[in-house]
Order: sequence, then C-alpha cells, then structure tokens
Amino acid sequence: MANSATTIDARLKEAIPLYEKLKSEWNRKPPNVAKTDEIVASLKNLFAEGGFYPSDSSEDTRGLHIARDTLEIAAQCAIEKGDISAFERALAQLKPFYFDLENRIPESPYRYLLLGLNLLCLLSQNRLADFHTELELLPPKDIQTNPYIKHPVSLEQYLMEGSYNKVFLAKGNVPSPLFTFFMDILLNTIRDEIAYCMEKSYKQVSLKEAARILYLTKQEELNEIAKTHGWKLEPDQSFHFVNNQSKPENEHVPADEIATQMIQYAREMEIII
Repeated sequence: MANSATTIDARLKEAIPLYEKLKSEWNRKPPNVAKTDEIVASLKNLFAEGGFYPSDSSEDTRGLHIARDTLEIAAQCAIEKGDISAFERALAQLKPFYFDLENRIPESPYRYLLLGLNLLCLLSQNRLADFHTELELLPPKDIQTNPYIKHPVSLEQYLMEGSYNKVFLAKGNVPSPLFTFFMDILLNTIRDEIAYCMEKSYKQVSLKEAARILYLTKQEELNEIAKTHGWKLEPDQSFHFVNNQSKPENEHVPADEIATQMIQYAREMEIII
C-alpha cells in the first residue's frame, strides 16, 4: 500500500504542472488545439500509471479532479477537431466521474454541457435507442429544465413530429457554440433525406423552390447537394427528376425489406414511449 501511495504521489506531482499547462493552452482565444491534444495524451498516460481513475480508493481526490477536468477538455477539443470518435471515447471515460462519484468530488460545471452534447451526437447519427438509454440516466427535472439537455430532447421531439422547420430554427438558438458542430451534421442528414424524397416526388423543381424546401440560403450549398445527388440544372433554371422516377418493368416490391424496416420502427417507438 505504501509503495502504491508513493507512486500516486509521484505521478500527481508530475501531473499538476502538466494540468496547469493544459488549462493555459485551452483557455487561449482561440485555443491551440494541437498543443492541447498533445498535453491531454501525456496526462492520460500518467492517469493510467498513477491510479487517477475512478477505481482509485485514495482519500486524496486531487488526481480524480485532474483526470475529470482533463477528459472534459479532451471532449471539447475533439469537437474543435471534428473528431467524433475521440469525443465518444472521452464521454465514455467521463461517465464514471459523472454518475459514480457524486459523494467523492463536487459536480463539474461542464457535466450537463457535455452530457447534452453527447445526446446531440447520438441524435445526429440517428442512434435513437442509444439516445433514450442515455436519457434514462438523467433525473426528469434536468431533462425538463436544464438548457443543455432540453435542447437535444426538443430536437428529437421535432424530428418525431416531422417539424423540420423547428429543427432548422433551433440552430440559431443553441445553448453553447459547441452544439453547432453536431447541429450541422444533423441538418445535413435531414437535408439529404428531404432531397431524396424531393427527387422521388417531383418531376421538376425550380432552383428557388429547391432552396426553400431544403432550407438553404446560399447558392453554393444548393450546388453541393445537387452535385451529391446527380442533379443537373436545366436552361429553365429547374432541376428535372424524370429519370429518377422511372421504374424498370421487372421492379418488385421489396416486401421483406419493408417488413424489417417497419419492425425496427415499431421497436424504436416502444423505446420512445
């Protein structure tokens, strides 16, 4: 035990100056993301060697504080880099700090910000079952009143209602600039679905009407979607979808596939209810 305590104390002394340097780098405007990432990696190595993670039973909780704060910075840094996998790894490591250590260290001021970002991350990937599993970990009061949690919960409700206009409007009312990254992913996914439905439902759509349906204000963004879907702008300033609507004579209804999709949809509805 004495050797273990000595190892922790030595690693803690080594971690403290690195931790202070990490906070200094992250608090720069704008933060040096590459340098921050480098320091986070160094600190994580010390955590693994020094027993700073939640399994640590030491009465000295300074190591736990440093580990949690470092992981919170790592999660935010991952968003700045656009690295979803790194964000998900950081959140997985943070959960024990948020849900298992209430009696050991004070609540973090970033807890609900990051839990809300995690919900939005899941929603942006259409992982509805995981979204509701994470939601069940939170008290009903926080779901209803905390702005970081309420935002993704409201978005999920809008999506279930098919109120896409409310989803697009919600981008202008995010509780933190960090939410914008996942909002953009979600909105792009919605636009792609709308574009697919549009080309199957209309023979032609004018340039102006296509922009309105897709909630776009910039010509470059519409051009990008048109390129992705293989649309060509005709001389009459319209997109024509005649070829997309034509069906081969031997086309059959994929009954098995439709049945599978309906069963999956029913299961998701059960989870939601």
